Amino acid sequence: MTRFSALIGIVAISFSAIFVRLADVAPATAGLFRAAYAIPVLFLASRIGGDQRSRRLRMLAFASGLLLAGDVALWHTAIGLVGAGLSTVVANTQVLWVGLTAWLLFRERPTHTAFVVVPIVLVGVALIGGVGATDAYGDNPALGAGLSLIASFFYAAFLLLFRAANVEQGNVAGPLLDVTLGITVAFLVGGWLDPGFSLLPEWPAHGWLIALSLLVHTGGWLLIAAALPRLPALETSVMLLLQPAGTILWAGIIFDERLAVNQWIGVGLVLTGILTVAILGTVRRVEADTPTDP
Repeated sequence: MTRFSALIGIVAISFSAIFVRLADVAPATAGLFRAAYAIPVLFLASRIGGDQRSRRLRMLAFASGLLLAGDVALWHTAIGLVGAGLSTVVANTQVLWVGLTAWLLFRERPTHTAFVVVPIVLVGVALIGGVGATDAYGDNPALGAGLSLIASFFYAAFLLLFRAANVEQGNVAGPLLDVTLGITVAFLVGGWLDPGFSLLPEWPAHGWLIALSLLVHTGGWLLIAAALPRLPALETSVMLLLQPAGTILWAGIIFDERLAVNQWIGVGLVLTGILTVAILGTVRRVEADTPTDP
């Protein structure tokens, strides 16, 4: 049942970019409503499961939500430029930047794998952005790929801060609620910088935003957060790749997103790189390489 729950959650989040594109609203509008509609459900879930975290940990989770809002804003914008599938693939390169940030902040040394894989993944991102292709998919694939890559940096920073806020393993709904509150506040304050931002989206856009919030942001992530820590690392890494792969599939079926050959090659390079570093890692602790005194 743990594997089944994780699989259902990953399939659910693979529809994230699909629902954003179907809603066809401003990036900030989609960002606000994907979070706001989730708040009542997550509040009830956190109370039912109990939440004994300290105020400091709650504030860290809230702050991580502000970072995640930056990721969401950039990614939602990229969806309209390079498509739902490709933007999701590039945004998932966050696994690289988490490792490299840990190198800078936590005294963890890059492995040889990192030095080999990172350039390969960046070549893949360039190909996704349309380099060398005259028939690249997307209104502005280069800008879309670039924004997705920047979004992945925000997502990496979110993950590191959220990990620090989640040192007490317990009810996953509480931390996710604080993150969601951070996203909501960020878009209420900064959403007005988006010229198309609106607090009153029309139907059927509103229906797609409700699906984005309840099926993806709430249901999908609750299932994933509860299930994946109980699974082996290798299995987790492989399963998480189903999100970008699934989004590529749905985008092709629903929106007829037909990628250029170079973009398919880029997708292959990026997904292979992500899987490689997820399995082998990009850093190792300095202490592990330092001889101890006899």
